[in-house]
Amino acid sequence: MFEMAKNSMILFARGKLFKDVRSVILRSLLGIVITAAFFLLLAFVAPHPWIAAFISAFVGGGLQPYLFRDLKYA
Repeated sequence: MFEMAKNSMILFARGKLFKDVRSVILRSLLGIVITAAFFLLLAFVAPHPWIAAFISAFVGGGLQPYLFRDLKYA
């Protein structure tokens, strides 16, 4: 299992894991921006920042399969 993860990280670092690396980076940045904006909105409403962090992390993690559904591996 460790070897598979290591191999994937090496291929990603070399730019050979995905067919379109630019698309992966843009979708990752979109997910980060949406999660950060959601956190900032919740930080003003939630009684404690940890609650806002937990909820925004849950929403951001839930967005990942939707954002990465059309990615093609090399």
